[in-house]
Amino acid sequence: MSKEPAKREIKQERAARTRIEILEAAITLFARRGYLSTTMSDLAKAIRMTPGALYWHFPTKEDLLLAAIEELHQRYLAEFAPLLAERRILSGREQLVFVVSRTSQFLRYHREYGIFFGMLSAESAESNDRVAEALREKISLYVAVLAGMIRYGQKRNEFRPEVDPVHMAHTMFGGYLGILLHHNLYRGTVNYDPLMASLDQILSGGLHVRGPLG
Repeated sequence: MSKEPAKREIKQERAARTRIEILEAAITLFARRGYLSTTMSDLAKAIRMTPGALYWHFPTKEDLLLAAIEELHQRYLAEFAPLLAERRILSGREQLVFVVSRTSQFLRYHREYGIFFGMLSAESAESNDRVAEALREKISLYVAVLAGMIRYGQKRNEFRPEVDPVHMAHTMFGGYLGILLHHNLYRGTVNYDPLMASLDQILSGGLHVRGPLG
């Protein structure tokens, strides 16, 4: 490999690493402060970068938000790669157990990711249509997958037939974000795992699966 292509490849790799570092810092800062009160200058300071360098990677705060949403979407999907590979041999209940378990663990160890989605959903709904639409697009994908699992379980007589799959799926996703935000407020006195277990019991009862989800 000649020197010029090698230098170009190194530069591209460095830019990709920097981009990920910016997104990680942005997700954490937006989760803590909300995006309306967080400026690009705040972000540049947090990652020890000049505002000009930050704007080179992301021309606007909206561009940064949209990139952060996409990055988290890809990380969340990666958690469910095993399920996609084995889905055809699992029952509806087993699929749902997998989703509940992975989601709980994912949010347990990446609390700021869920808080970011929750904060962004609350703020963008009234202030930024483009960001709100990007969030709805991702969440609608998760809801569609969950609803499909519920329908499959209903066909196998695992779940109550009168349950509306789409509304139950929205309730599940919203419940996890809500629990995470609530735990963030009470994390000094309330444990995360019992909260999630209680939510699972409520969902299990609503679906009438055979035994608790978790």
